[in-house]
Amino acid sequence: MLVLPDRDAAEEVAEALTERFGLAEEPQLVRDALAGEDDAEDAQWLVVVEDPDAAHDPEQLHDLAAEHEGWREAE
Repeated sequence: MLVLPDRDAAEEVAEALTERFGLAEEPQLVRDALAGEDDAEDAQWLVVVEDPDAAHDPEQLHDLAAEHEGWREAE
């Protein structure tokens, strides 16, 4: 799972993941409001990458998220 600061960044990362890693379908985007916050400005966006066989290099995923001011969250 990759955590991004806003929807635009999450959409860019999802598209880049599909292109760079040859994913069959674009990863799922999920809005994640911070605990106790109702303001949409305080939401992070998650890019959920299905990788049950650990085929994708975690460092490459981290680097891609970091390019968009995000990070990789180990599940």
